[in-house]
Amino acid sequence: MSSPDKTAQDDSEQPDQPDTQSKPKAVFTTGSTMRHVVVMTATGSVGLMAIFLVDIANLFYISLLGQRELAAAIGYASTIMFFSISIGIGLTIAATAIVARSIGAGESERSRKLAATSLFYVGVLTSLFAIALYPALESILYFVGARDETLRIALEFMQIVTPSIPIMGMGMCLSGILRAKGDARRAMHVTLSGGVAAAILDPILIFTFDLGLNGAAIATVLTRIVLLLVGIHGAHRVHRQIGQLDFSLVKNMAKPFATIAGPAVITQIATPVGNAYVTASIASFGDDAVAGWAIVGRLIPLTFGAIFALSGSVGPILSQNYGARLFPRVQATMRDALLFSLAYSILTWVLLALCADLIVQLFNAQDDAASFVRFFCYAVAGSFIFNGFLFVANAAFNNLGHPFYATIFNWGRATLGVIPFVYVGKSYGAEGVLAGWGLGAIVFGIGAVIVAFRTISKLPDEQREKDDLPPPATPPAAHSPFSSGKASAA
Repeated sequence: MSSPDKTAQDDSEQPDQPDTQSKPKAVFTTGSTMRHVVVMTATGSVGLMAIFLVDIANLFYISLLGQRELAAAIGYASTIMFFSISIGIGLTIAATAIVARSIGAGESERSRKLAATSLFYVGVLTSLFAIALYPALESILYFVGARDETLRIALEFMQIVTPSIPIMGMGMCLSGILRAKGDARRAMHVTLSGGVAAAILDPILIFTFDLGLNGAAIATVLTRIVLLLVGIHGAHRVHRQIGQLDFSLVKNMAKPFATIAGPAVITQIATPVGNAYVTASIASFGDDAVAGWAIVGRLIPLTFGAIFALSGSVGPILSQNYGARLFPRVQATMRDALLFSLAYSILTWVLLALCADLIVQLFNAQDDAASFVRFFCYAVAGSFIFNGFLFVANAAFNNLGHPFYATIFNWGRATLGVIPFVYVGKSYGAEGVLAGWGLGAIVFGIGAVIVAFRTISKLPDEQREKDDLPPPATPPAAHSPFSSGKASAA
């Protein structure tokens, strides 16, 4: 008998075969939870890392132009781009959770309508955000520390990129819908196609057409268009998962969507808010320090891409099992995701420490920028052990009906876990700012995991209350975080 993952892939190889009358296959409700975590994360991280690799290549290309202001401008622009990406992630979390729960509950037609409704919400909300952001770009860039020529260059870049935010948001949503469906490979294709497109377009527009940083901005817009088109192909043409838009459902689902999306977006933008404070603090040490921060900002998603992917990939696994009321598997998924995160973070930290000098040479980092990058590789990269814990816990909170907890922990991390530490660290130079930023992750990462397991242990009781059933005679065995990943559906 083939495994659930293989079955899902076999089914996905048959395009244009809508199954509107059949029950959707909840592929994550059977089989090894660790295998689901690894497969979903591996495929998710490949696509993410492709984009981040191209992003870091952009920085390399810009460094070849020999203008210090260009590298610093990238750092400032990235702070704002991080906001828009975070909003897209938050909305995608809501779309993925709602669609995956419906699939887990066996609601075929409703899951398709929910996918269309979610895509509509994402398109409208990201468009409103882009409209509001555009006239405020110069003020925001000035606030985070950009000045003079660096400010002018960063502003031109963001004026080109900002109108494409809705395209990026809907592309991310389509990738999330594919993950909800269980098609990890095609979800990977969405982001991977964007990475491939950028790898081709960036050097052509930056060097061949001599457009410099504006060429990188135009390539970003074109890349997002490719990402959207590939997402439409996978979610609609292959799986027929995007149903007809039902405006009565759009109205009725506004509150349930907002219940997840609101806290999820607020949770996601906590990180760029904290990073904006870090950027402003680093800016006081000059463009060299900001250029070092820009390099670190590219290294983090590239090297820790699997941790970022894990947060999004584990959500559909949790949601399908939650929708199917397989609470022991929910707990096992959480445990396996944490183990994966721990092992990956330690391995990546070791590799960064070994390659620190090579990274400095690759980006031609000098003086303060070189010291900054080395300090991250040797010391601060280790903080991602605890950032990974926080990401996994947030995925549990967002997909199991407790998004407010994710908001509390992420904002706690971005404020109490950043501002006081960075303020103290600033007296020790730019590296002190970076150290303060990393130290705050420890308390909030550990605290979030503890609360997440307590929340999961209460899910059976919460479900019984919803169903108005009497409590069981004995406590359920699934309350231990060390329960088997092969828990039965019984």
